[in-house]
Amino acid sequence: MALKNFVEELQWRGMIHTIMPGTEEQLQKEMTTAYVGIDPTADSLHIGHLVSVMILKHFQMCGHRPIALVGGATGMIGDPSGKSQERNLLDEQTLRHNQEAIKRQLSKLLDFESDAPNAALLVNNYDWMKDFSFLDFIRDIGKMITVNYMMAKDSVKKRFNGEGEGMSFTEFTYQLVQGYDFLHLFETKNCKIQLGGADQWGNITTGTELIRRKLGKEAYAMTCPLITKADGTKFGKTESGNVWLDPRYTSPYKFYQFWLNTSDEDAKRYIKIFTLLDRETIENLIAEHEQAPHLRVLQKALAREVTVMIHSQEEYEKAVEASNILFGGATSEALHKLDEQTLLQVFEGVPQYKIARTELAGMPFIDLCAAKSDIFPSKGECRKMVQGGGVSLNKEKVTDPMQALQESDLIAGKYLLVQKGKKNYYLIIAE
Repeated sequence: MALKNFVEELQWRGMIHTIMPGTEEQLQKEMTTAYVGIDPTADSLHIGHLVSVMILKHFQMCGHRPIALVGGATGMIGDPSGKSQERNLLDEQTLRHNQEAIKRQLSKLLDFESDAPNAALLVNNYDWMKDFSFLDFIRDIGKMITVNYMMAKDSVKKRFNGEGEGMSFTEFTYQLVQGYDFLHLFETKNCKIQLGGADQWGNITTGTELIRRKLGKEAYAMTCPLITKADGTKFGKTESGNVWLDPRYTSPYKFYQFWLNTSDEDAKRYIKIFTLLDRETIENLIAEHEQAPHLRVLQKALAREVTVMIHSQEEYEKAVEASNILFGGATSEALHKLDEQTLLQVFEGVPQYKIARTELAGMPFIDLCAAKSDIFPSKGECRKMVQGGGVSLNKEKVTDPMQALQESDLIAGKYLLVQKGKKNYYLIIAE
């Protein structure tokens, strides 16, 4: 079968940093297997992992076979690349739990289940490292690579030159363990390429060198640039920490908002990296965006594509509806459909007031706003604004300031939303 050119596809998307000579020829020659290592320190991937997962996705779409390697053994050691501290080590039970959770997420993007020759594989390096004795390892693998070679790597040099608290022997051996993974997959799965972030080049080339010295065969490597934001800050981090793929840690609404709020400059790069839209579609979107940047065409397309891909069409629609509540003319019905977590995230930071649930039934609206809270400084002011049509309860205009409140008004059985003018929201919590 004619394979779509993987390198060309990644090139126009801006997803290639370094590529080892011979890699492209190997890919054009035959269906090839490649792997990416994923750190299993949590039971969810975050959007920082998404770049390498998208690379595997393109790899599979171009007719090749992707392997996702969960670094159970390496997760027990900790990779010094880009880190100035040693990391926490995991026990086997936690690793297995994390591995299963990660596979569920990867299954949304990669085909593991079909009987196609390029169906994806998930492997864990703990499975082949756990029975490898220390003596066997240093005899069979350790003697293949010189200390001089290992010391020349940037990740090692930086730590030796005083970044952080130096480097333990455990971390120093990390590149050998990662190199052995490549050797093992080369021998057992005919895996000829390792893919990863630019910071992994040193570890990856230790693997190709090990294969060359031990087996006398050629293996290949390719890395993608580390994604940063246009202002130079780290991609994927918000004030509240990582943006996770698991809705338990980052709700689909917050996930959608993250992409929607990217700068114009970043959106132009991200839409190539994080979506599967083709070149023509993306170029048209960028041109349309440049005609009218205030419409945020690019950000909306980016947020839609990534949210649907990671969550679902339904979750995407719910996130858009939730966003409209704050910024558009959403209805009371849309507000009542919100779950509690999303409601609190949409109205994060708005003034909140608590009221006893027992007092609520039958209370006049004016008392809620001017006696039980200070939404209005006086009942007179509340009356005047209600008469002018400038006050809403749960997105419905209040026409009578004496309107009696009911239990059925509560959103998610607990909240009332008062809106004063266009932009001032207040959340009342019935306890």
